[in-house]
Amino acid sequence: MKLGLLTAMFSEKPLKEVLELIRPLELQTVELGTGNFPGDPHCPRRALLDSKPMRTELLDTLKGEGLEISALSCHGNPLHPDEGYAKENHTVTLETIELANLLGVEVVNGFSGCPGSGPWDKKPNWVTCAWPPDYLEILDWQWNEKVIPYWTEMDKVLKNAGVKFAFEIHPGFVVYNTETLLKLRNACGDSLGANFDPSHLFWQGMEPIEYVKALKGCIYHVHAKDSIVHTVNAAVNGVNDAKPYSDEINRSWIFRTCGYGHDMKWWNDFFSTLRMVGYDGPISIEHEDSLMSNWEGLTKAVSFLKESIIFEAPTAMTWA
Repeated sequence: MKLGLLTAMFSEKPLKEVLELIRPLELQTVELGTGNFPGDPHCPRRALLDSKPMRTELLDTLKGEGLEISALSCHGNPLHPDEGYAKENHTVTLETIELANLLGVEVVNGFSGCPGSGPWDKKPNWVTCAWPPDYLEILDWQWNEKVIPYWTEMDKVLKNAGVKFAFEIHPGFVVYNTETLLKLRNACGDSLGANFDPSHLFWQGMEPIEYVKALKGCIYHVHAKDSIVHTVNAAVNGVNDAKPYSDEINRSWIFRTCGYGHDMKWWNDFFSTLRMVGYDGPISIEHEDSLMSNWEGLTKAVSFLKESIIFEAPTAMTWA
């Protein structure tokens, strides 16, 4: 496995300054945003598509720092009921796939998207319950009229480009748990898999280690990010919490840097299970801990994860 970071946490700095900043951390990969929610300050998508010299310079700069690109990230909502917004997000996704092919990057990260309730709607509708029956009708329309047709076509685009798409399994979008990820993959194609981020699973009541086992062969990228459930708040209000992320003390859960939500034993088991299911790819730190600065959160995560990640391939079992 290789340790890296999503550079969006330093979006206010130019890439070369970010690379100088992280040099002492001795990381191995960078994940670069190309637009939509992550923005593209370190990987200007359109300019890079139009300029081979710029692409060469980017790759040479990273190589000079001992870094490789783990993934390009374009998290957005190409299924948004606002057609203009959806088209814009779709275009960014298509161009990111094209750029990944040109840069030799194997994985693009993003969201599955979320449609509205029907063709008349203006805002996405994330369905979380099965009754009244209106919600099942909405789900049927979303999946059969929007989700499956869209991602079936995108699977063809991805296969033509030799690129895989890794869904960040995230509430608010149609792929948010094990069943929905596998439903989409089975319906649309095996170029579609997971960008595995345990932080979104903890607070939903899932055990990410068991989730890793269920997704054997489907994990294309991993985010290192922690979260913690505030049990007293959750006992009163449950875990579907729409309070601002800045209201940490009253929320039912918050994101934390690695080690501040779950201990070393949990993370050791997590990386061991990834190894057991055949994942030996990048581990990309995504900082979203609102109680720490980006730099403190990153450096604490790096120190913690270097003790936990399994970097080397196993040797032959001389004892068996």
